[in-house]
Amino acid sequence: MHAGSRGTRALGYIRRLMSPVSSRLDRRRDRSRDAVSELKKKPVDTQRAWAEARTLIWQYRARLTLGLVLILVGVPLNFVTPKTTQLFFDRVIAHHELPLLPWLVAAAVAATLVNAAIGFTLSQVLGVAAQRAITDMRKRVMTKIMHLPVRFFDQTQTGILISRVMTDAEGIRNLVGNGLVQLVGGLLTGVVAVVILFVLNWRMSLFIAGLLGLFLVAMSYAFRTLRPLFRERGRINAEVTGRLTESISGVRVVKAYTAERREQLTFARGAHRLLRNVKRTITGISAVGSFAGIIVGAISAIMMWVGGHAIVQGHLTTGGWVEYGFIAALVSQPIMQIASIGTQITDAFAGLDRIREVMTTPSEDEGEAGQQPVGRVRGDVDFEHVHFSYVPEVPVLKDVSFHAPAGTTTALVGSSGSGKSTLISLVMAFNHPGGGVVRVDGSDLEALRLHDFRAQLGVVLQDNFLFDGTVGENIAFARPDATRERIVEVAKIAHCDEFIREFPDGYDSVVGERGIRLSGGQRQRIAIARAILADPRILILDEATSSLDSESEQMIQDGLRRLRQGRTTFVIAHRLSTIRSANQILVLEHGEIVERGTHEQLMALDGRYRQLHDRQYRFELNRFINPGEDFTPEPEKVVMPKGDATETVPRL
Repeated sequence: MHAGSRGTRALGYIRRLMSPVSSRLDRRRDRSRDAVSELKKKPVDTQRAWAEARTLIWQYRARLTLGLVLILVGVPLNFVTPKTTQLFFDRVIAHHELPLLPWLVAAAVAATLVNAAIGFTLSQVLGVAAQRAITDMRKRVMTKIMHLPVRFFDQTQTGILISRVMTDAEGIRNLVGNGLVQLVGGLLTGVVAVVILFVLNWRMSLFIAGLLGLFLVAMSYAFRTLRPLFRERGRINAEVTGRLTESISGVRVVKAYTAERREQLTFARGAHRLLRNVKRTITGISAVGSFAGIIVGAISAIMMWVGGHAIVQGHLTTGGWVEYGFIAALVSQPIMQIASIGTQITDAFAGLDRIREVMTTPSEDEGEAGQQPVGRVRGDVDFEHVHFSYVPEVPVLKDVSFHAPAGTTTALVGSSGSGKSTLISLVMAFNHPGGGVVRVDGSDLEALRLHDFRAQLGVVLQDNFLFDGTVGENIAFARPDATRERIVEVAKIAHCDEFIREFPDGYDSVVGERGIRLSGGQRQRIAIARAILADPRILILDEATSSLDSESEQMIQDGLRRLRQGRTTFVIAHRLSTIRSANQILVLEHGEIVERGTHEQLMALDGRYRQLHDRQYRFELNRFINPGEDFTPEPEKVVMPKGDATETVPRL
């Protein structure tokens, strides 16, 4: 295995997930296999999106109902100004009824003030409801994501998941906020206004009704066209965000390989894809707005043409025409609202579509209610004729059987791709056997509750993940309620305390994103301290000392020994000091155990283990390295004359 491959081995078992070769009455295995295909294959489902919308509306029905009541109160007030204006022209101006004027002014002012109060109350009531709905939705999506199988994360960009949680959830503001209520209120006002228009002048209203019908047909078509564009925009935005996240996270690799220009071009291509989508969306929205403006203009033209003839012929008064104009404006207002709010609601439905894909993806712990809870395990692990494949008909593990008694250490040795990390992933229940059984304390691992079981695991990887918090918070990650005294105690065991106390803020020092402010060895020792504090019953050490130099490794060997005491430990390591003390060593090749035993037994067997050992340890006496890893050929010796004697020197 090359150095680059060795650098990724630590995450190997969470980068490879199974596609089962056997149904085996195991629904959890099926959920793990289908999680990503569920996300990729689901088409746009308008009916399901409407169902999600109805669920949201019902959940916040109290506030929405209050909003609708306020809207209903405000609808009659919208007609106060048209009526007072008509009376002003036809009675105050035409017939000089001045005593009526104060009452008309008072009615207009009162209606305006009440409408303003209703608008303010709506903003407060529905604005809070919208923010609460967004927060609740984000929490629901985040909770769901945290319970999805590891395979889902392996095949889904981080940016896509961030977009689902943050951006798509934002769109529901228009469903449970002002948008939907204003749209309903506008439509209700429009319907009432159309009825009044027919009462005032049915001939003129027939033309207007025809225009409104044409507008509604056009809006229906526009929304069906725009919704896929909004959906595609969300997908492109998530992809671009994901790539940007990778570029920033891997900026050191980018700079080391002078790949800045390539990353800029990759981002630019994604940004331009997003731009093309936005341009098409803007074109569609602009067309909707322009068409709405044409409809409003056509209504005005009809009013002048038909209304003018009606006034001349005596069928309509000047005040009645002005009233008709005000009420026609109330019809035009919901038309513009449909054009504006309707596109926003369409965007919200597209976001609900994407959220639905995540929410309906099978979780890895679904159906666990009927499974047996897990108490404190002893750590007795049995593999019984286990088979496993990532891809059907391409086996990775073949008929693997072994017993790891509680409290013992099992080391895994073998060439790159022999199945070591896959075997570990089965122990951690990240993958599930395609055949055979993995037992813990005699119980089938598939029948145990994942949360209960994993709570008793401890993991130290080659590339350990630290969160952007303090040193103390990272050590206490598995036990957030741990006291500072206990944190310091385990830090001393892992030989972290020495360098932590040199920091200006000690245990309150911030480590940076992924622990970037620490050296590789410091991150490794903090990870070991974290595992000690977790007090696991089953411990996974995947090249746990690979980031340490010989001096640092020697410092924490005692800590590792104390960590392993009384715990079932599985080790993938290249350091002889770790492997020699194992109770059993399993040598894997091509997914099969070809040799097993202690170090002394395998050396005496003179087989594959001895071959690997002898090849690698000629030059690095304290490392166990697989073929192809950091292997420097032995210099060829030549004999050179030196006077009457000869001297053997290596050829460089």
